[in-house]
Amino acid sequence: MARVLDRLGRGSYRHRWIVLGVWLLVLAAAAFGAVSSGLNLSNSFSIPGTESDRAQALVAERLGDQAAGVGSSSSSQAQEADEPSSARVVVAAPEGESFLEGTGIQDVLTAIGPVAQAQDVAAVSDPVAGQAVAPDGSVMYVDVQFSVGMEDVPAATTDVLEDAAAALEADGYEVALSGGPFTAPLELAGPTEAIGLVVALVVLVVTFGSLLAAGMPILTALLGVGIGVAGVLSLSGITEVSSSTLTLALMLGLAVGIDYALFLLSRHRQQLADGMDPETSAGHAVGTAGSAVGFAGTTVVIALAALTVTGIPFLAAMGLAAAATVVIAVAVALTLLPAIMGFAGERLRPRGRAMRQAEHSREARNRWGAFVTTHPIITLVVAAAVLLTIAIPALSLRLGLPDAGREPEGSGDRRAFEMLAEGFGPGFNGPLVVLVDAAEDPTALADAVGAVVATVSELPDVAYAAPVAAPGATAAEGADAALVVVIPTGAPNSQETADLVHAIRDARPDLESATGTDLWVTGAAAANIDITEKLADAFPLFLLIVVGLAIVLLLVAFRSLLVPVTAVLGFLLTIAAAFGATTAVFQWGWLSGIFNVDSAGPLLSFLPILLVGVLFGLAMDYQVFLVSRMREEHVHGADPVTSVRIGFAHGARVVLAAALIMISVFSSFVFSGSAQISPIAFALAIGILFDALVVRMTMIPAAMTLLGRSAWWIPLWLDRIIPNVDIEGAALERGAHTAAAPVDEVPGDAHHGAHTAHGVHAAE
Repeated sequence: MARVLDRLGRGSYRHRWIVLGVWLLVLAAAAFGAVSSGLNLSNSFSIPGTESDRAQALVAERLGDQAAGVGSSSSSQAQEADEPSSARVVVAAPEGESFLEGTGIQDVLTAIGPVAQAQDVAAVSDPVAGQAVAPDGSVMYVDVQFSVGMEDVPAATTDVLEDAAAALEADGYEVALSGGPFTAPLELAGPTEAIGLVVALVVLVVTFGSLLAAGMPILTALLGVGIGVAGVLSLSGITEVSSSTLTLALMLGLAVGIDYALFLLSRHRQQLADGMDPETSAGHAVGTAGSAVGFAGTTVVIALAALTVTGIPFLAAMGLAAAATVVIAVAVALTLLPAIMGFAGERLRPRGRAMRQAEHSREARNRWGAFVTTHPIITLVVAAAVLLTIAIPALSLRLGLPDAGREPEGSGDRRAFEMLAEGFGPGFNGPLVVLVDAAEDPTALADAVGAVVATVSELPDVAYAAPVAAPGATAAEGADAALVVVIPTGAPNSQETADLVHAIRDARPDLESATGTDLWVTGAAAANIDITEKLADAFPLFLLIVVGLAIVLLLVAFRSLLVPVTAVLGFLLTIAAAFGATTAVFQWGWLSGIFNVDSAGPLLSFLPILLVGVLFGLAMDYQVFLVSRMREEHVHGADPVTSVRIGFAHGARVVLAAALIMISVFSSFVFSGSAQISPIAFALAIGILFDALVVRMTMIPAAMTLLGRSAWWIPLWLDRIIPNVDIEGAALERGAHTAAAPVDEVPGDAHHGAHTAHGVHAAE
């Protein structure tokens, strides 16, 4: 493999104009596909097969699409861009006044009146007939149904609605416009993301001591992520693509794209500093560091693709889209980067200040490596204690899907959610719906509806239960199905609402037996609960698959039994600490002001699975780049401590730079204010911080020191059957004719420099 990659690197270097032209054509084709797709993104989540999903389909089949909308979130409904959308106008009476008295309702209707005549407005609801006035008269709402999708609502129509809101506000009313065209779209790139790239550029400048070298990983990563994101968008015209899927592909594509280019370019510059000619060095870098990049990228891709085993379509789509972006990042690093090395030529050879800076950095790494290997037990105990302490909040972790109450402060959806909760109660924003199906005996429907209302009304945490007054949904004469709406006393994501869903389902067998009907529980809140529980059930299996995968991959990579075990144990500590920190910030609200968390609440239900899948691949990247050099020193005869110290000294600088780049890229998305994206970005950033600095650069060298030669033990029979993937590029080294590079001095190493050879330093 190393020889094949070496030829690939040399060929890309020689034929750089062709390589650049091909990648630009690929980018243009992907961009054309994205524009042609219509750029339709979805913000909804569903899992086929859950009770709520089956019930919702049955409601639409038996009672019509209008009835199927009953029970959706009251203030901010997830609407598809190409489906008829709706908006809600929520109005609060001036302080001390009530819509139950005076002319308040008429004032609202007069102001809203012109909306009914606006272009593409299909209907405007009657707040009196629809019981859309709060019991205390403090709040009322009017729903506006459009005949077009949310992105196609004419600006003139939204202007009419905004003018009506402004007129009411001038009269002392508080107004919130939510849903449809008034839901702010997710911004994939903004000022904070640009800051992340600037920080990454600064890290690269410090690492390389050269602005030219620092700009190359940014350039190749942007081209790769542009192709990946455009490719994902191209699929939006064929299948459903969520905004979260696109953002994950963007975050991960940027991070790994920069990191992989960093590994290769660092190796190239090291070889140039040792006197190698640029073309030979480009091929050699791709053959050595490129082997490790390919293996590391494969681990990320496999981990993300493994999300398909959860059986959850939107999660599988996220994993496959992100995996495809990583594949592109690897391909760009192995072909386009050596081509750009060809354009730069001799200008990448380190000189003067860059050489001195590398020496100072190397001395600092040597000191830390010497400390860790001199005090391995203390190091392991302290590091593990720190991570376990940070993990404590994870014991109270709660999962759910974000509602409008988690939107940025001041947004229309957030204001509408809060106003409705104050006027109608918290449960109004997450109603439950019970479908009463009397297909076998329609005459029993009316009595069954009454029995359901009576039974459910007596359950704890129920504010209100009644038949739905929607067309086709009541127990009218001749009907064989009806809906009962249940308003909880708790908020949609509260534990009380989850308990109520289970209580209704627990009471179902007796009700079905007594009434002779079939009962189904659905609604937005029930759907969120079903999705959360389905994801929680899938998590243990997925974690087991990932852990098993890690052991197998590292066993093949390092031909050792104990190295994979230490890597997996460190990974589990990373995951626990990342869960704990994310719970503390986004669920408990600690440091919420710093991280722009407008409202604390349950973590995203798919965050645990997603975090494990992504962090596993990235953690194995660092494991490969650090430990592969330690293994090389061991193979060449160095004693255990020496091999750990030399491997750490050569790999730590680039791994640290790679981690800082990933942290800066992920952190830039934390401040987006999105309830979906912010916790994912934070968990990834803090997970990388813990894994790179605490686990890979502290605990792993200490553990390797304690294990000594046994770290590399493997039964002979197993050694014979394991394929030799040669991620260090040893085959290429054996055929190389370049002189060995001098080895950095390692404090306290009596055998320094005795056993090393130039070249297999994937992380340098």
